[in-house]
Amino acid sequence: MKKLVLCLVSLGLISACSQEQQNKISRSLQNWTGTNGVLEIYAGDKLVRRFIQVDKLSTATGTEDGVIRPYRYGYGVLDENLNMVVESTEKKVYFEISDYSTAYVFFEAPR
Repeated sequence: MKKLVLCLVSLGLISACSQEQQNKISRSLQNWTGTNGVLEIYAGDKLVRRFIQVDKLSTATGTEDGVIRPYRYGYGVLDENLNMVVESTEKKVYFEISDYSTAYVFFEAPR
């Protein structure tokens, strides 16, 4: 019974938050639980790189000034043959993508 009351109170508090606060809560939970994301990078209409098993994309900020930088970064497995399967030769790598010139799509892996 205590758990039910606690859940109801928690839901009431969350619903009282603004949409922005709800989004922040959702993102923090997702960051904590992780995702199985896929990052695809395009040159025009051609897929040129794919990273799989990406936990999250982070927006870079300055260390001292806290100003948002024009790129995102993360870690994922470079899918060299673009088959959505981690092969023994494919390793987890660090990557950065520019907000200015890179066309990319980030989504949760369908399988």
